[in-house]
Amino acid sequence: MPENQFKTRLKIAKEKAKNKLEKKNQEPSSNIGQAFKMSTELVSAVAVGTIIGFILDKWFGTKPWLILLFFFVGVIAGIMNVIKSAKKLQK
Repeated sequence: MPENQFKTRLKIAKEKAKNKLEKKNQEPSSNIGQAFKMSTELVSAVAVGTIIGFILDKWFGTKPWLILLFFFVGVIAGIMNVIKSAKKLQK
């Protein structure tokens, strides 16, 4: 493939990607979609933290301490994710 033809195709591909990104950024998302995303982030962080705590408790035999610890770590991580998403939505 000649170099000139490659540059032309590359330029067209970059323009398409830029247009797609601009279009995506301009589309407003619904409030219910945003709320669902935030609640999913919170619940998943708590669930993952609790599961990790449960597995480690079973492994080390320290039930219920690591479950509680990782539950609260999951809550904090989930709240931080929600705050980060809310700040991103405000921009």
